Amino acid sequence: MKQRILIVEDDLTIQTQLKNLLSGNGYEVDVVSDFSKVIEQVKTFAPHLVLLDIKLPGNSGFDICSQVRTFSEIPIIFVTSSNTDMDELNSIMLGGDAFISKPYNTAILLAKIASLLRKANAIAQTSEVLVWNGATLHLESGVIEYGGQTIELTKNEAKILYYLFKNAGKICPRSDIVDFLWDNQLYVDDNALSVHITRIREKLVSIGLTDFIKTKHRQGYMI
Repeated sequence: MKQRILIVEDDLTIQTQLKNLLSGNGYEVDVVSDFSKVIEQVKTFAPHLVLLDIKLPGNSGFDICSQVRTFSEIPIIFVTSSNTDMDELNSIMLGGDAFISKPYNTAILLAKIASLLRKANAIAQTSEVLVWNGATLHLESGVIEYGGQTIELTKNEAKILYYLFKNAGKICPRSDIVDFLWDNQLYVDDNALSVHITRIREKLVSIGLTDFIKTKHRQGYMI
């Protein structure tokens, strides 16, 4: 079965180029023409990945990303000419998986798409339940449990904890975690990972898990 990609791009030339590129590489592709119904099209087409511009008619790509994240964890790649550091950071914090500036290198874009789809498929296909020091991470439902209490995690929070659980007892360098999450260390402001770790810690404390993620100065994190 072909993997489906939805293109949310209002520049018709770029839209056509992307559609031809992806179709020619074996993907099933759909494009958005009515930008007032992007969310409806995401739900109907059920893509495995979304290519999303930031500047769009009506709602911005950031708005669309936030709305998609309320019901789906599909990979979202921002492909945009809005390439400031703040745009990149916002795309990460809102749940984007990658950020590629226009004009883009087609080989890099295809490689990024393939990489994100592999990671998404690997996580989606596992129903692993990981346990460490009394805490249980349920990957299928995206929750962590401790002492009879559970709390929901965002996609990136679950991925960070998954990586830490799989490497429990070891120091995980920040760069390795970033690479696992976003596939490109240069793309992520170092502060973005710190923000995610802080949010995870707050959630863990709320269910009684204190000092679960330890910071190793100049080295990384570990559980």
